[in-house]
Amino acid sequence: HTYGSKIAVYYANRAATSLHLGRHEEAIEDCDIALLYNPTYVKALLRRCTAYEHIEDTEGALRDAKRAYELDPTNAVARKNVARLQKIEEERLEKLKEETMGKLKDLGNSILGNFGLSLDNFAAVQDPNTGGYSISFNQNK
Repeated sequence: HTYGSKIAVYYANRAATSLHLGRHEEAIEDCDIALLYNPTYVKALLRRCTAYEHIEDTEGALRDAKRAYELDPTNAVARKNVARLQKIEEERLEKLKEETMGKLKDLGNSILGNFGLSLDNFAAVQDPNTGGYSISFNQNK
């Protein structure tokens, strides 16, 4: 589009206004449009990153921060956002993994309980060379 870069600036500026008004979903939509007109517009990526973070979508925020940093490695805001969001996202994924494992253990115990067993009767040991697991059964637990 002939005026694509100007239209991108308009939508990114409107997104900035939406951010200040706490309208995070609208800011994301405006940044989406800005990035359609100019996919390498770092300000739009960083504004969408901020909006994603406000709605607690750290995965989306980190993706935009990384893209902004790829496009402009000298951008200190993008660099700081990547470092900060990476830590938050790793913590979120670890917590999700723990919750999932807890639910899987509960499910396994509910099934094994029909046979007088629980997951405590089994031990999984990881082989450091292959990364595979061997499972052993201990009836005394």
